[in-house]
Amino acid sequence: MARRCELTGKDVMTGNNVSHANNKNRRRFLPNLCNVSLMSETLGETYKLRISAHALRTVEHRGGLDAFLLKAVEAELSPKARLLRTEIKRRQSAEAAAA
Repeated sequence: MARRCELTGKDVMTGNNVSHANNKNRRRFLPNLCNVSLMSETLGETYKLRISAHALRTVEHRGGLDAFLLKAVEAELSPKARLLRTEIKRRQSAEAAAA
């Protein structure tokens, strides 16, 4: 499983450990990933996603999973999140046409 956030695309970064003597060793900076279940109000279901803690805060700030996905850049989303986004758009347009 890739160490990559499904919503924001945040993934592993590389850098150096720098000692007091200025010796440099390569290291990896891993994202803080959490397995969470998020509720979609439009679809009425919960979805399990592996997202970063920062993305979880952003989802809450924007008002839920639906609002986050509709505002997100599609290139950063995982294939699973892209499918969710298209399903939410489809359902919202169907509800708007019915009203």
